[in-house]
Amino acid sequence: MSTTKQGATALRLDEGTELREGYAEVGDVTLHYVEAGEGPMIVLLHGFPEFWYGWRLQIAPLAAAGFRVVALDTRGYNLSSKPEGFGAYGVDLLAEDIRGLIRALGADSARLVGHDWGGTIAWTTAMNHPEVVDRLAILNAAHPRRLSEGLHHPSQLRKSWYFFFFATPGLPEDVVHARDWHFFRHFLQDANPAYTQEEMDRYTEAWSQPGAAAGMINYYRASVRQSQKEAAAKLRPLSAPTLVIWGERDSYLGRDLAEPHRDDVPNLDRVERLSDASHWVHHDEPDRVNQLLIDFFAPARTVS
Repeated sequence: MSTTKQGATALRLDEGTELREGYAEVGDVTLHYVEAGEGPMIVLLHGFPEFWYGWRLQIAPLAAAGFRVVALDTRGYNLSSKPEGFGAYGVDLLAEDIRGLIRALGADSARLVGHDWGGTIAWTTAMNHPEVVDRLAILNAAHPRRLSEGLHHPSQLRKSWYFFFFATPGLPEDVVHARDWHFFRHFLQDANPAYTQEEMDRYTEAWSQPGAAAGMINYYRASVRQSQKEAAAKLRPLSAPTLVIWGERDSYLGRDLAEPHRDDVPNLDRVERLSDASHWVHHDEPDRVNQLLIDFFAPARTVS
């Protein structure tokens, strides 16, 4: 059963854009989201260690272009449910959350945008539930097959050291809490060393929610504990037209991981490489990313 409740208090982005806040009951979890605009639905899936606020530079432009833009906290993050144990964070469950969210919000299908872990969820949703994905845009998140292949190479293993560190029990939570969330701050400042105090306060408030640190880290534990053979057996070609946007200065993923195999993504529109952008491509070049998304997701109804 999927139900929604709309928040009575509207939020605002820094530039004054008003957001509608709500919660969707999807299966056994409650998903918190914000939305703006009217028209065809776009669902924005954040990565690690962000939350809905990571899309603050995309929400208003996409809404102004004629879309209903939904940015959620995926399970384990900020104000969404944080079930205990890594078994609650398998990628198939995360994809089922997105299918349920789209239906709970009254849409048959949506356009998906995913960055980092949100990209992994978006890839999986498009494979497992093609009926709810009209179009797919991926930002610096390798297709699961390409990532699995990459992790066999020493160069990618060096870049992905944190992936395996987070899979260990107990210790990662202590590390990320230390020195006022220094570890998470370091991740974000790879994108923008000049975060304002207000922006950083929003992130630390989200990280400080009870159970959030464990929930976020459990994504990695669940992934590492799934055998590669089992994961590969679940992969199937996805039918949705797909755009990949890739920041070439990614510190965590090699440039070769940007290109999915054509057999896996037969309707690949293109891979758009932004040479001066980091892993956080939507922060580094928001105007370019926003225009790419608007063009790819058009036509949309213009809202007067």
